Amino acid sequence: MSLACHDLRTPLATVHGFARTLSRGESLGPTESRYVAMIEEASAQLAELVEALALVAQIEGGRYQPVVRPTDTLGLAHAAGAPFGPDAVEVAGTGAPVAVDAAPATRALAALVDCIRRHGGVEQVRIDVADTRLTLSPVPPEAAPVLLAEDLRDLGAAMARTIVEAFGGSLELDGETLIVNLPAGCCA
Repeated sequence: MSLACHDLRTPLATVHGFARTLSRGESLGPTESRYVAMIEEASAQLAELVEALALVAQIEGGRYQPVVRPTDTLGLAHAAGAPFGPDAVEVAGTGAPVAVDAAPATRALAALVDCIRRHGGVEQVRIDVADTRLTLSPVPPEAAPVLLAEDLRDLGAAMARTIVEAFGGSLELDGETLIVNLPAGCCA
């Protein structure tokens, strides 16, 4: 898996780079500009998936060396919700330091939000932060097994669970709420 991810990075970077170059040019018409923008967005999404697969392969292979630093849970929640916009993700609460690798933790939380929205048909996800615990809601019953990676229909959710557990955290469902517990970080 790691080798495949490594070999996919170069052609993806080429596609993405040329799409960006074309999108900045002035010779494209409106239809072509829209198509190039779609190629650029899709290649960026593929690059994110390759990075996620590579990370999971490292974790599963026992080669993951996380850069664990105290990171604030409220900051993680805001960063995870940012790509979706304030109408799609509402963040509230009070954070606390947790011992995680911030970039993968943010990616994992964003993947959980995306899974709830796609598989639960939810337009707005709320992330409530209370110290080292983040609760995501609402989680419709049909989305729960996908979100917990019990029904493997969402790569992002499966990746998220693997990452959270690699940090010593956990995911649990309480009714229509997903609870993400992260390990406490030092305050110094």
